[in-house]
Amino acid sequence: MKTGSKLPNVTFRTRVRDESVGGPNPFRWQDMTTADYFAGKRVVLFSLPGAFTPTCSTYQLPGFEKAFTQMNELGIDAIYCMSVNDSFVMNQWAKAQGLENVTVIPDGSGEFTDKVGMLVRKDNLGFGARSWRYAAVINDGTVEAWFEEPGRCDDCPDDPYGETAPEAVLAWLQNARVSEPA
Repeated sequence: MKTGSKLPNVTFRTRVRDESVGGPNPFRWQDMTTADYFAGKRVVLFSLPGAFTPTCSTYQLPGFEKAFTQMNELGIDAIYCMSVNDSFVMNQWAKAQGLENVTVIPDGSGEFTDKVGMLVRKDNLGFGARSWRYAAVINDGTVEAWFEEPGRCDDCPDDPYGETAPEAVLAWLQNARVSEPA
């Protein structure tokens, strides 16, 4: 992906709370599309190797959660965290993280991740197919800014983190605001 690219059209299988379902697990399936998440909005999307993994859970996701107010003041409507995990895992991770500002998007089959060219093998860690770490500012389904960790490859021995940190995205948003014509 690069600046100016349109996001691929994908349907995400999500689970949403619905009290009408009843019982101890009141959730139902709800398909969400790329358009449902991105049409008519300016958002930050970041993707990472996996829910409940150390860097993702300790730094990246909590950092974006904390940065929401600042990013919102810079014109961001929503922040989305995507991972090649199913909706059950993503929902439990969001609950465990106490998320209030970041919405998780399950890319369980890796279809979206593959279509944006970021699906890598992490068999060396026992993960299988996962997302390479990236972030983007998306405006109405079009990439406005793209951030990607260096060294993307299958079975990478490292897990680089810095280019896609919330601080890097926030700095870009602040600089973009400063450079807008008056």
